[in-house]
Amino acid sequence: MTGDPALKEKNHWEKVYSSKSEDEVSWFQEHAEVSVRLIEQTGASKSANIIDVGGGASKLVDDLLDRGYDNLTVLDLSAEALAKARRRLGAKADKVRWLEANILEIDLPNQAYDVWHDRAVFHFLTDERERKAYVDAVLCAVKPGGHVIVATFAEDGPETCSGLPVVRYSADQLHGEFGAPFDLLGQEREEHHTPAGVVQCFVYCFCRKLD
Repeated sequence: MTGDPALKEKNHWEKVYSSKSEDEVSWFQEHAEVSVRLIEQTGASKSANIIDVGGGASKLVDDLLDRGYDNLTVLDLSAEALAKARRRLGAKADKVRWLEANILEIDLPNQAYDVWHDRAVFHFLTDERERKAYVDAVLCAVKPGGHVIVATFAEDGPETCSGLPVVRYSADQLHGEFGAPFDLLGQEREEHHTPAGVVQCFVYCFCRKLD
């Protein structure tokens, strides 16, 4: 087995998505209602450049396409997760850019995105250096005045997910990780019901990158 942590992480998620259907994983949502509403609240146009980080097989991309957004990117570590989403979308998948990559390693285009969305990637970053690298990626890739929507497990959320440790946050703690370059516009709590019927508490932070 390789000693490369990044490859071990990728192997972990490939195994998860290969062994479970998309509606069996704990984070599955039939419709990403909170995420869609927050994206709409940014006021971004239908042609806005939107990236869903860790989007995997999430149906957020379906919901956004159905609402007429036509400049979408989905990034995920798992090729299998992205393949599931593409198969589900059929011909509509050609309207989306798909990136198989680790968000901590990929060089995204500079100041390209109007909206950055992440539901449940950031809380897997248990090392401070990883979190800093993530925030640096956001600073580089999001346009001045662009919006950043990040959701993690709340303070009373699970301590692990898919067998991996996570960091739980209050809204203020989550915004604090991003710091002064980001203006906190709002925060929201979600009680997510998993396919197994377990309630998981999430916190969403909705920020704007300062000019």
